[in-house]
Amino acid sequence: SLPGVKKALGKYGPADVEDTTGAATDSKDDDDIDLFGSDDEEESEEAKKLREERLAQYESKKSKKPAVVAKSSILLDVKPWDDETDMAKLEECVRSIQADGLVWGSSKLVPVGYGIKKLQIQCVVEDDKVGTDMLEERITAFEDYVQSMDVAAFNKI
Repeated sequence: SLPGVKKALGKYGPADVEDTTGAATDSKDDDDIDLFGSDDEEESEEAKKLREERLAQYESKKSKKPAVVAKSSILLDVKPWDDETDMAKLEECVRSIQADGLVWGSSKLVPVGYGIKKLQIQCVVEDDKVGTDMLEERITAFEDYVQSMDVAAFNKI
């Protein structure tokens, strides 16, 4: 409380205004409502059981889901030694590489220059089973046909 004498509201402002300031400060109903929840309250046994059952149901649903297999789409550029290299045999050699998680796709011959064409071939691999290093080692092992190999595009699926 403030020191001094309480005066009527009409003394400070217009005389025809009602004094409602006393009624607003007497409100004690605010203590009944706990807007943010109290940490002092204990969780009932039924609520604990219900929460445990729901967690168990969630875990069982989660375990039934199949694991997502990470796959990538790779576009390879396979360069021959010269214009006399048999490109059909080169493609046959590349497609002969078999591995679990490796699927060969379409291919085409792309002109490089001076009559030389390179083989562009598409493949889809499972990331955990097949890597680009393994592909490069196996493709460049055909030394009679392959000069080098590059990854032209690498996209996650």
